[in-house]
Amino acid sequence: MRAKRSFAIIFLGIILLSAAACCGGGGQEATPTPTPEPPQGRIVFTSDRPANVHPPTPEIYIMDADGSNQTNITKNPHFDWEPLWLPDGSQVAFLSLRDGNWEIYIMNADGSNQTNLTNNSAVDSNLAWSPDGTRIAFISDRDGNDEIYIMDADGSDQTNLTNNLATDSNPAWSPDGTRIAFISDRDGNDEIYIIDADGSSQTNITNNPAADSNPAWSPDGTKIAFASDRDGTGEVYVMDADGSSQTNLTNNPTWDWNPSWSPDGSKIVFVSVQDDQSEIYVMDADGSNRTNLTNSPFNDKDPLWSPDGSKIAFVSWRDDYWEIYIIDADGSNQTNITNNPSWDWQPSWSP
Repeated sequence: MRAKRSFAIIFLGIILLSAAACCGGGGQEATPTPTPEPPQGRIVFTSDRPANVHPPTPEIYIMDADGSNQTNITKNPHFDWEPLWLPDGSQVAFLSLRDGNWEIYIMNADGSNQTNLTNNSAVDSNLAWSPDGTRIAFISDRDGNDEIYIMDADGSDQTNLTNNLATDSNPAWSPDGTRIAFISDRDGNDEIYIIDADGSSQTNITNNPAADSNPAWSPDGTKIAFASDRDGTGEVYVMDADGSSQTNLTNNPTWDWNPSWSPDGSKIVFVSVQDDQSEIYVMDADGSNRTNLTNSPFNDKDPLWSPDGSKIAFVSWRDDYWEIYIIDADGSNQTNITNNPSWDWQPSWSP
């Protein structure tokens, strides 16, 4: 009888211990795994997926930032390209070949009211909105070579700012909208210039015999990150907005390029090939704490910060097509948000 009672006590103890293990013990609940915050806003992008025409041609699509509700908003049988949100998120500018040459168009976010802004027989491209959304800088070869132009948001007052026989490209507005950084080869190599928004005070701020490119203003307008091959390979540099204090941030024996500042200015995301493929890296604004975010055996490119700085969109070849991915700023939760057997690229995130 005593043996039976002892066995019963031991058996009851095992049951209680098992219950405690299942429930976290001591009546405490197990800590749940945090659910990733879904990305916010909308993304416009270019896709060559078949829609109403065959063979497919690139069109502008829109989707929620989690990849849902992917919709063709141009629905045009000719090439549409390089969409860019108006800074208030109400409209989208883009390039189109529908008139037989590249022109800059604008439309509402639902694709309505598609309007040719440039209306010129030349090639107009490489558009950049002013921070207040009232003007567009762009490239045009209407005077025989690529130059920096500016126009009002409705297409009026189109003005050649650079008026130079060399090739000028890649306009980038300062955060306060008073200046534009751009690339020019007027000195025999690509250099970064600054020009006032009225076309005055054109100044070479890199002054180096190497090729300098990809100018990106810091959010406070005091610095410019850029790419340069002055050390034999492409590196990410930073300088003061007047060109002083040019500093190599990456110091890497392979290629680094395409820098982009986080919205708070504390970090810079960039593309690097130091792992045999182009990958997305991030570093502190002083070049410290360089981290490979994507760690993929396939090519990743074109990083783009979310407006709140919590996530990064990028384009990846890992699915045998260019697809748009979202990743948390620490490299976690990499997600293919387009998931389509076609090329999806050139993402632009709504403000």
